[in-house]
Amino acid sequence: MKILVALKQVPARDSQFRPASDGRWIETGGLSYEINEPDAYALETGLRLKEQHGGEVVVLCAGPEGAASAIREALAKGADRAIHLVEENLLAHDSLSLARLLAAAIQQESPDLVLTGLQSDDIGAGQTGVILAELLGLPHATIIMEIEVQSGAVRVKRELEDGWFQHVTLPLPALLTIQSGSAKLRYATLMGIKKAKTKEIKPVSAAALGISAVPGAILERLSIPERSKQTVLLEGSPEQQAAQLVEKLKHEARVL
Repeated sequence: MKILVALKQVPARDSQFRPASDGRWIETGGLSYEINEPDAYALETGLRLKEQHGGEVVVLCAGPEGAASAIREALAKGADRAIHLVEENLLAHDSLSLARLLAAAIQQESPDLVLTGLQSDDIGAGQTGVILAELLGLPHATIIMEIEVQSGAVRVKRELEDGWFQHVTLPLPALLTIQSGSAKLRYATLMGIKKAKTKEIKPVSAAALGISAVPGAILERLSIPERSKQTVLLEGSPEQQAAQLVEKLKHEARVL
């Protein structure tokens, strides 16, 4: 089974973020980067399927030259080879135009299964995976917790609302977006890090793929949410105050 995992490199979660001077993105100077956490779960899922059923895991990452560090980490964890779709400015793409680039690269591989994370930690649109499935003409399912490989198909467990789950069978090839927390992530071993240095990373450009992806949506401005505090005094008897508090928690704070 050939499993292709699409992953993204994003700023580390513990970084100190502030808007750039033009207000269109964050200030990137001094930031450290890591594999997008939802994509790390997609990678873990792919590696476990390979251990159970054999085959290979191919990593596909779109991003600048610096994204090679995230690719090397994926190879160190056990991926067999990688494709680096070199794109210096991912902000120039929306979900659709980025999915077009990824789809062109994936079509050259003809994988049996494509795995992506549920969403990215930086943009958080949660759209690229499902758009990618549509462009590739693949059956797909989202928020996947478990995968059972069958003859020419996969049976998956999807997480729904309020603790409900759905089981669906899809023919292969297929695309799945993996839920975060669905498995325990592994660390790269010292041997894995050594082996990663000899594994193939194939650089590919949009021009080589014959794709000129033009975004339909552009991020115009980014700002820090304003925080405000307001004190509300509840009047009446303790019973009336309690009733007012419950109403506010239900309809204003929406925590009940």
